[in-house]
Amino acid sequence: MPRVWGGRALETTYSRALPDSQPYGESWEISDCSCEQSEVITGEFAGATLHDLWKDKREQIFGSGLKGERFPLLMKILDARDDLSIQVHPPASVASRLGGEPKTEMWYIAEALPDSRLYLGLRNGITREQFETSIREGSVDQSVHAVQPRAGQSIFIPSGRLHAIGAGMLIFEIQQNSDTTYRTFDWNRLGLDGKLRDLHIAESLESIDFGDFEPEMNQPGDQPLATCRHFKVEHLNLPPGGTVGNPDPDRFSILTIVNGKLCSSDKREYSAGDFLLLPRGQEGLEAVSETSLLQTTIPH
Repeated sequence: MPRVWGGRALETTYSRALPDSQPYGESWEISDCSCEQSEVITGEFAGATLHDLWKDKREQIFGSGLKGERFPLLMKILDARDDLSIQVHPPASVASRLGGEPKTEMWYIAEALPDSRLYLGLRNGITREQFETSIREGSVDQSVHAVQPRAGQSIFIPSGRLHAIGAGMLIFEIQQNSDTTYRTFDWNRLGLDGKLRDLHIAESLESIDFGDFEPEMNQPGDQPLATCRHFKVEHLNLPPGGTVGNPDPDRFSILTIVNGKLCSSDKREYSAGDFLLLPRGQEGLEAVSETSLLQTTIPH
């Protein structure tokens, strides 16, 4: 996905073929959105979309007790070479009234330059009235809590949390299958079309949790990294020869390789930046080398 704040790290770090010289900010890795569909590349279901499997083979591939018209998660790699807009996703309590969808997500920091920043929640003591003043004055960034993350840290971002990714980071994002974003502040910059990007001030003010002050990053070793009713994400380190399979043999999981390499029984190898959907009942994969990965499941 071309983005004004993106770069070329999807190509240089993860060997993705980018079609032109534009800045690319997002790679949608696991997607059952109507506009963008993941497809099976090998095996008996080759050519089928994720939506096909969810609709026609749900219990066989994913397990029992899973509901919804579409696969409930969306997973991305984000390449931020410039600051993203300061934004918010609407909580379920207001989303339908605003014409959007709720979105809770988490970020895992794959790479971060020493001076990179994340903007998360409000600074201690900032009131709604002070925040509205900062919008009028163009100084929203001064009201938002900023942290300097390190690779290996992560952060849970519930709907309603004001947030932004700063320049100089590669991030794995795991989220609800929603693409509703309300921009609150965009650094007064122009989009790829040369025009100021739209802001959504009224919707943002309806969505922001004004009691959310200075959240902290999760540290490497914290388990799970994130858990809510939509997803659970754990971090695993495998030695060479170690294996990983579904925690619940009757449910699927998704593996995201942070570093290292995994090999399947049919000798296919998967490396950093790959996202793998491991079907219900599927045998595990073996680490070719020391391997760091995320495993995402949907809680019962």
